[in-house]
Amino acid sequence: VQLQASGGGLVEAGGSLRLSCAISGLLRFSTYGLGWFRQAPGKEREFVASIAWRSDTYYTSSVKGRFTISRDNAKNTVYLQMNSLKPEDAAVYYCTAGSISTNWYSYKYRGQGTLVTVSS
Repeated sequence: VQLQASGGGLVEAGGSLRLSCAISGLLRFSTYGLGWFRQAPGKEREFVASIAWRSDTYYTSSVKGRFTISRDNAKNTVYLQMNSLKPEDAAVYYCTAGSISTNWYSYKYRGQGTLVTVSS
């Protein structure tokens, strides 16, 4: 199973980015919970958002109303639309697949990450 995250980059505060994570080799993709986590330099990794197989969504409080997680089961892809970005959103973002949770270790499959930089 491979998870390939993309879409990161440099954006000004207040701007938007859309992260994508293409997942290959995962049978019955539609039955998996999918998540995004992030880790900023010098900080612990934290949960950002998740989407269940029925498309129920969950967000950490700091991104509610600004970020939207979605999935396309036909393309085996999960997305994270990030709007109104703040400097504190800067981090490496990781996509995951597994049991829906806010816990990194609940996800059996994890990607390599994509870097998001937000300039103030």
